[in-house]
Amino acid sequence: MKELKVSKINNGTVIDHLPPGRALKVLRLLGIDGSEGFMVLIAMNVYSKKLGGRKDIVKIENVYLSDEQTKALALIAPTATINIIRNGEVVEKRGVTLPDVVEGILTCPNSSCISRSKREPIKSKFLVVSKRPLKLKCHYCGEIIEEKEVSNYINLR
Repeated sequence: MKELKVSKINNGTVIDHLPPGRALKVLRLLGIDGSEGFMVLIAMNVYSKKLGGRKDIVKIENVYLSDEQTKALALIAPTATINIIRNGEVVEKRGVTLPDVVEGILTCPNSSCISRSKREPIKSKFLVVSKRPLKLKCHYCGEIIEEKEVSNYINLR
């Protein structure tokens, strides 16, 4: 198998060990479309010894993930590892953790849910019913979000 060669970044974030095919969802989650002017490197379906199969990698120069973005990342890529790069060196490495309760990150798919009301200042709140496969339940109305659809309801703005 050939060795993977991807350019290094001097400062920024490397999101490694993404499930295969998730790199583009990660970029959408972060609101990155390529027009921002900073370097973004994407490797998809590359071999990973750690995962024993394929993975995606995203490198973003001069961008660092917020806590909210990291929590949202855990929803679509629970195996991800985040590496913070400064002056070409990894200064921090951490995995993502899916919390038992997800607040303020997802929009409930139920249009009648109280968390979607403009009149009520209520953050959405979802309970993690199952981590594998991911299944979330709205605290207020009981609506279920399955893993395959969770990225449709992430709202970080």
